[in-house]
Amino acid sequence: MSVIYAGSVLVARSHTRVAFLALLVMAAAWGSTFILIKDVVTRIPVADMLAVRFAIASLALGVIVGPRIHISRDVLAKGTLLGLLYGSAQILQTAGLAHTSASVSGFVTGLYVVATPLLAAVILHRRIGRVTWLAVLLAMVGLAILSLRGFMLGYGELLTVIAALLYARHIVALGHISTPQTAMGLSLVQLIVITLICGVGAWVPTSGSPAGIQLPDNSHDWLIVLYLALIASALTMVLQTWAQAHIEPSRAAVIMAMEPVWAAAFAVAFGGESITVRMVIGGLLIVSAMYLVEQPDRRFFKIKEKEYVG
Repeated sequence: MSVIYAGSVLVARSHTRVAFLALLVMAAAWGSTFILIKDVVTRIPVADMLAVRFAIASLALGVIVGPRIHISRDVLAKGTLLGLLYGSAQILQTAGLAHTSASVSGFVTGLYVVATPLLAAVILHRRIGRVTWLAVLLAMVGLAILSLRGFMLGYGELLTVIAALLYARHIVALGHISTPQTAMGLSLVQLIVITLICGVGAWVPTSGSPAGIQLPDNSHDWLIVLYLALIASALTMVLQTWAQAHIEPSRAAVIMAMEPVWAAAFAVAFGGESITVRMVIGGLLIVSAMYLVEQPDRRFFKIKEKEYVG
């Protein structure tokens, strides 16, 4: 019996480490999209790009895993709820971005790092440890240093705050709902629902975009959209959904805060930007926060291993 117990501890430890790396890869993929999106939205309206991006992601994941998975009514209902939260956040964040700067939008969206443990405590009645709160504080200061260059609360900021709260609610709900067995089904349903929401947003005419969905009109833009769809949407959705079956929402949110650090790194490496003091300090604070949230598992598993040895 003790051998089985020790084995289960080691398996759980392995899964948690892989989940940690999965969220880190996901944040890197998200971070890589900033310089690509900045380029492609000069030729394709944002809502149209989102609709095409998630439609391709849904189709690709459906072709790959659809025939091999069973989506129960429970998974369909829960995946629809998750997709509504994420898709609505995408639309609100995009609408808010039209009325505020990209840097302020990035910082305000990052408020999900604070909102996630608060919502987890209220909705799931989970006690959030002091180490996690310290990590949240470090991550928020790092985000502010990385992205904030002046701030005032206006219409765009208000929409982005609501988007951040929806992202936080999505993270909390996903952590509560997701299991390793349902990760693929939940991912597929979420992507389909997000596609429908973004598609509706794209069909609504605006001053900069008529009704209908505009497709990329050259191979360069298609390559960008395909990368956004296959890597930064389909793959990242699967990684997040599976990883959150193994890592609690508050800690997952802090790891996801690595996104702007990766964005800055890609901007320096491929976007021609220079390394600044703000980048270094902000990045180090977020990396420190990520290190802190990874520590509770190490302490937990060391205790369990000592109990087994004893």
